[in-house]
Amino acid sequence: MNFTKTTEQSSHYEHLEKMSIHELLTNINNEDKTVPLAVEKALPQIELLVSKTVEKLKLGGRIFYIGAGTSGRLGVVDASECPPTFGVPFDLVNGIIAGGDKAIRKAVENAEDHREQAWTDLQNENITENDVVIGIAASGTTPYVIGGLEKCNENNIITGCITCNDGSPLALTAKFPVVVVVGPEFVTGSSRMKAGTAQKLVLNMISTASMIQLGKVKGNKMVDMQLSNEKLVDRGVKMIMSEIPVDYETASALLKEFGSVRKAVESYLNK
Repeated sequence: MNFTKTTEQSSHYEHLEKMSIHELLTNINNEDKTVPLAVEKALPQIELLVSKTVEKLKLGGRIFYIGAGTSGRLGVVDASECPPTFGVPFDLVNGIIAGGDKAIRKAVENAEDHREQAWTDLQNENITENDVVIGIAASGTTPYVIGGLEKCNENNIITGCITCNDGSPLALTAKFPVVVVVGPEFVTGSSRMKAGTAQKLVLNMISTASMIQLGKVKGNKMVDMQLSNEKLVDRGVKMIMSEIPVDYETASALLKEFGSVRKAVESYLNK
């Protein structure tokens, strides 16, 4: 298959080892500035994927991110942040990485090359037609991810992807591809840089927009967030105070009694 693998093209910069720290940081930053503009070009694709995702979530479905290496880790990060941020069940948004959870910290040799393993991993999570599977791979050539999406397509499961190479096998496999072409990396082939940043930005959009569509944000506030530390408890108390006419002590008592900003405010207003 012929396609331009821009993530592997040679850097626009030479002799990096001869650059000063200031030059290195400035040049990396200049490259990073281009990433949001590349994401902007993909907004129509992102919108379509989010629309399909929300449809399935409203039917009781779940989101599954699958990936290997950096891409897999980014999926795990986004998935793990949804319960504390939006108060959703831990298994509503799921991150699966090639090689299993141990691969989050330490690379598992050849894990991404097993084409059938992703489908096995998804079956272990009791995947259904109501779920959405989003494959993440900067190169768009990772066998683990492509194989997983192929099996999902065969089983009428919605598939999306986030990749940085247009016309890649992954982009052609996903029913709802998101392709963010960021160009060559500052360090040639180091897709944890611009490509990884682009993937994180898109993941932020997918999960945040989906949760807002599900009603997990009120106004601009995380009214269902988990109160897992003192900082968040304090934030929750102040949210309550901004919504109803109570002092800090009363708001704190309401939050402790009802467990979330939403429930505390609703209880007060329904008295």
